[in-house]
Amino acid sequence: MRAQILKPHAEEGHRPVSKYEVAPPARLECSVFVLYTDPMTDPLTDRPRKGRGAVGNPTGRFEAALRVAEDDGWGSGDEAPPPLRTTLGVDSAKRIITRNQSPDVPFDRSINPYKGCEHGCVYCFARPTHAYLGHSPGLDFESKLYWKPDAPALLEAELRDPNYRAATLALGANTDPYQPVERERKLTRQILEVLAAYRHPVGIVTKSNLVLRDLDILTAMAKLGTVRVAVSVTTLDRALARRMEPRAPTPARRLEAISGLAASGVPVTVLAAPIVPALNDHEIEAILAAAAGAGAGAAGYVLLRLPLEIKELFADWLEAHYPDRARRVMSLVRQTRGGKLYQTEWGKRQTGDGAYAGQIAARFEIACRRLRLREGHPPIDESRFRRPPRPGDQMELL
Repeated sequence: MRAQILKPHAEEGHRPVSKYEVAPPARLECSVFVLYTDPMTDPLTDRPRKGRGAVGNPTGRFEAALRVAEDDGWGSGDEAPPPLRTTLGVDSAKRIITRNQSPDVPFDRSINPYKGCEHGCVYCFARPTHAYLGHSPGLDFESKLYWKPDAPALLEAELRDPNYRAATLALGANTDPYQPVERERKLTRQILEVLAAYRHPVGIVTKSNLVLRDLDILTAMAKLGTVRVAVSVTTLDRALARRMEPRAPTPARRLEAISGLAASGVPVTVLAAPIVPALNDHEIEAILAAAAGAGAGAAGYVLLRLPLEIKELFADWLEAHYPDRARRVMSLVRQTRGGKLYQTEWGKRQTGDGAYAGQIAARFEIACRRLRLREGHPPIDESRFRRPPRPGDQMELL
């Protein structure tokens, strides 16, 4: 038998909504129970499971109790863990636009329609944010999702504020706005409809070809110069992608997204991100060449980031899937981070430093110049913003 400290995952009376099980609100206040569960059916076992990125589900850093799974010696550790159900809860946000003052990113505002991401990318820098909800940055992050159904109305209210001044807004800066649940909820599309109506400038980051569903909106915005889309291509190796980003579209699908956007006149950038030493760094030139051939007009990259809980999550994932090179990968990461696994200093978080990081930067720059990816796109037009009149509004004179 195995002892665990668990919190209830759903309130009695909830019924499934479509394929996503309804989850309770974030930070649900409830009692803590000590349950004894059969290790054969324990969903929190620290082992790789099909369709999920994180190997384990470590307790969030703000929780008072630590949850640890231990094999009881009856050989249950050899059994494959059961599938982990995805739940969807409601995030009752009061505002939808998030502000930041980071000099490392080219925007000061963003919208994230969802919390958590079913793509399950093991390296995702957003994983630690799930600890604020009382969840684990591990399997909880990719299976306990939250959406913001009031986002379109909240966005319109903020844009209607007479004191609001438009500037490029990032859509999906934290989690992917086109993750699988978007097919059903269409929340990102509703947000884009509001932004298009206000001619608000927006930059989208995704690794999903679902973005092509919204070409009707994006094409119209592109004609005004108010939109850019960045598509993340981490690797061209389908086997590596399946382990590292289990529920994200395949590399081929992402190249199709680049091609479809470019063919429709939507400016598209490829993001080779993250670059992982000794795992996918040998693909830099190939990724850029494939993306340029598909129609990308610009490129960017980010060196692997391992803040907070991601250090352990990524190390466990390496040991589970690539034990032969785990020590080598982590050693090279330290070489790019001043001997540590992560640097928090501005200007170093995205690209690292040291000889190995410098080599990656040089290779990327040379490939971009050769493929004419340094020519880039014209700046997003931030002058088009206007508030559409509502019934009864006085007409503007100018």
